[in-house]
Amino acid sequence: MGKKGKKEKKGRGAEKTAAKMEKKVSKRSRKEETFLYNELYVYNIRKDAWTKVDIPSPPPRRCAHQAVVVPQGGGQLWVFGGEFASPNGEQFYHYKDLWVLHLATKTWEQVKSTGGPSGRSGHRMVAWKRQLILFGGFHESTRDYIYYNDVYAFNLDTFTWSKLSPSGTGPTPRSGCQMSVTPQGGIIIYGGYSKQRVKKDVDKGTRHSDMFLLKPEDGREDKWVWTRMNPSGVRPTPRSGFSVAMAPNHQTLFFGGVCDEEEEESLAGEFFNDLYFYDATRNRWFEGQLKGPKSEKKKRRRGRREEPEGGSKLACGGTGTQAPVEVVKEVVAEDGTVVTIKQVLATPGLAGQPQSEDEDSLEEAGSPTPGPCPRSNAMLAVKHGVLYVYGGMFEAGDRQVTLSDLHCLDLHRMEAWKALVEMDPETQEWLEETDSEEDSEEVEGAEGGDEDEDEDSGEESGAEG
Repeated sequence: MGKKGKKEKKGRGAEKTAAKMEKKVSKRSRKEETFLYNELYVYNIRKDAWTKVDIPSPPPRRCAHQAVVVPQGGGQLWVFGGEFASPNGEQFYHYKDLWVLHLATKTWEQVKSTGGPSGRSGHRMVAWKRQLILFGGFHESTRDYIYYNDVYAFNLDTFTWSKLSPSGTGPTPRSGCQMSVTPQGGIIIYGGYSKQRVKKDVDKGTRHSDMFLLKPEDGREDKWVWTRMNPSGVRPTPRSGFSVAMAPNHQTLFFGGVCDEEEEESLAGEFFNDLYFYDATRNRWFEGQLKGPKSEKKKRRRGRREEPEGGSKLACGGTGTQAPVEVVKEVVAEDGTVVTIKQVLATPGLAGQPQSEDEDSLEEAGSPTPGPCPRSNAMLAVKHGVLYVYGGMFEAGDRQVTLSDLHCLDLHRMEAWKALVEMDPETQEWLEETDSEEDSEEVEGAEGGDEDEDEDSGEESGAEG
């Protein structure tokens, strides 16, 4: 990160979405504003439709929080922390509140329990047995910032927090990392982002690419140990802002992200839309390559006459030594400016699943099919063996665009992406770095801004919709 000032940009790995992702440029005033939400939407897979669900007394508006679903009580969605930003994006408030959405009764409840984590954003949280395990994150005020590598457990039976003190050498402080539960009952931490001050008003960001395993020591749930991992295979290139989900075969799926090139007063990034899988059982990374739709010739050989499904309309060469194909999409900004997205589609190849070493031949593959454009901070979910990718953001020069498209991929077939909701030019927002003199908005129940870092947050009783 460079010097503080008009051109300062927040490290995306720290998930400063309040300053980066949620700003919209007003068409009339051209002033920069920050919009944060506490809306709840449900996507119906069978009906292929989004529905807004209005439930009274939700958590306050926020971003960069964590949400985890557990089966207890007919299904619960637990939400911890995150941040709020004032309309001009100049002040940030970090939350340390804990909420639960009871899915059976469609009611929100704030759970008040002492001894929990301090206010933070960019942390990670997973469900482990009958507990929520939380790691890392960051806190930033107008004066300073701090990154965390602490670990907390929340007991879903007693509704109590406890701070864990694992033995061994664990990860350095960071935010925005991968956190996932292994089939063996351990917890993997991979990558993330942090920054440190190298001189007055100059910070240096670090994209972490190390991996650690957190597991109970000797099977005891009250004693944990860190172990450094050195996985084999094809690892993701260093990046931040990637997204994570659990694949059907207990592998961890890793999608997208951004690799920032930081200079004194600028931050340029290369965005990704690639897939990787981490197999904890084998401690190995696999690159997720699509096979492409099966060719008509192959299907006829099996006695099927239907046309190849999901074929690309692009003019492509044959398979085998086929060169990458570049797809160009155009997104229209609010002012009519056209932002061009270039997407390079690799030659169809092996799926990102472990394959036997004696598998010498591949099934015939069709042409590459466009999927989600490169992006960071997308939302991922896996249901019935299908991966869903929603939204995120990317940059084109100085323009930053927030996405609202939805794509899916059958993880068993690994053939081609399917666009469920295309990018809508009418809803795309491009963001411009401008000064704003709007008064900041005060928010109760948050840590940050001009408050001391260890000052207890107030209590929330609902928020604006």
